[in-house]
Amino acid sequence: MHDHRKLGRELDLFDTDPLIGAGLPYWLPAGATVRHTLEEYIRTAEQRAGYQHVYSPVLGKRELYEISGHWAHYSADMFPPMALGGEQVILRPSLCPHHAVIYRSRPHSYRELPLRMAELGGMYRSELSGVLGGLTRVRAIQLNDAHIFCTLDQVAGEAQRALEMIGQAYEALGITPARYRLSLPGPGGKYIAAPEKWQRSTALLTDVLDRSGLPYEAADAEAAFYGPKIDVQVTDSAGRESTLSTVQVDFHQPEQFDLHYIGADGARHRPVMVHRSIIGSVERAIAHLIEQHGGAFPGWLAPTQLVILPISDTELPNATALALRCASLGLRAEIAGPNRGTLGARIREARLVPYQAVIGAKEAADDRVALRLRDGRRLAPLPVSEALTRISALVDAHSTDLWVDTAA
Repeated sequence: MHDHRKLGRELDLFDTDPLIGAGLPYWLPAGATVRHTLEEYIRTAEQRAGYQHVYSPVLGKRELYEISGHWAHYSADMFPPMALGGEQVILRPSLCPHHAVIYRSRPHSYRELPLRMAELGGMYRSELSGVLGGLTRVRAIQLNDAHIFCTLDQVAGEAQRALEMIGQAYEALGITPARYRLSLPGPGGKYIAAPEKWQRSTALLTDVLDRSGLPYEAADAEAAFYGPKIDVQVTDSAGRESTLSTVQVDFHQPEQFDLHYIGADGARHRPVMVHRSIIGSVERAIAHLIEQHGGAFPGWLAPTQLVILPISDTELPNATALALRCASLGLRAEIAGPNRGTLGARIREARLVPYQAVIGAKEAADDRVALRLRDGRRLAPLPVSEALTRISALVDAHSTDLWVDTAA
C-alpha cells in the first residue's frame, strides 16, 4: 500500500507549508514535470478530438453564480464574496458559468454544433480543515474541464465519445476504474426543482451507459445540483473511493444564461450542455497515480525518463553527449556520475526511473549503451541511436510498456 502524501514528499513531487495554508500544496520541480506532462497529454487529446481551448478568470461577480444556481445550491462550498468597488466577487467554484458566458458572447449556428470548449483552469472550494489531505482534498484545484454545447440529438454521441476519451486516458495512465456510477439526485433542497429536466437527462445518460456495455450502479444524492452524472470511481491505497472523471448532462444552465443557436429553420433553439472531465482535478489524478504506481510512473509521464550511468569518470563525456541527444528528442534524462557512489548504489537510487543507461569503456568505444529496465530486465548493449529511437517511440505513443521486442 502506498500513501501519496508520504511518497509524494519522499520523491520531491509536492509539499505544503503552514505559511501558505492548509489544502494549498505547491509543486516541486519533479512534480511540476509530471503535472505539465499530464496537462499537455490532455490538451493534445482534446485538440485531436475537436475541442477548442479557452482561458477564463478565476474570479466572477456574485451575480454570475446567482444566475448559474451555484449561489443558491452550492454556496456552502464557496469562498465568501470579496468587496470590490461596490461589487462582490467570488473565487469560482466551477468553470461552467464562465464557459456559458463565453458561448453566449457570440452568435452560433446549428452548423457549428457540437461546439466543444475546454480549459485546464483553476477553481476553489472552501473545504473544511478536517477533510483536507495531500492532493486528494485541496482548496485550490486545477480542473481538466470541458463543456460541449450541442443539439438534443447530439447529446448521446458526445457523452459516448467522452467515455471513450476517459477509457483511452486511463489506458495510457495505467488506471483501472473501480466502478462506473450513475449519480442521481436525492431529497432536500440541494438540487434544482425541475422534474422534467431530471427525467430527460437521466434517460439520456442511462441509455449511453446501457449502449456502452459498461457495468454501472445507480446512486441517489450524488448528482450535481443541476443534473445527473456518470462518475468514474477509483479507490486509493486505503480502499477509499472517490470520483476521478465525470460526464454530465445539463438542461439548467443553458436556460439560466439564455443560450441559443440559430437552427436550420432560422429560429432560435436552446442548446444542451454536456459537462465532461477526462481526468478530473489534476491534483487528485496525480495523487491516484502516485499510489497506483508507487511512484513508478509510466515511462512517458516519469519526471526522469532515463538516468545515464557512466561507470567511471572516463565515460563522462559520452554520458554528457547522450544527455544532449536525449534533450534533442524531448526525453528527460539526467547523469548520475561516479561522484554519487558505486554503480550498484546509483542503480538502487534510480530504481523508479524507467530506463537506466550504463556506459562502460566498451560501450563508449562503440557508441552503445547497456540498458537496464525498471522492471529488472537487462538488455544487450544497443547502438545509442537505436535505443533512443525505441524509447522515444514508446514515450510518444504514451505506452505503459517499457520495452517491445521487435524481433517478433
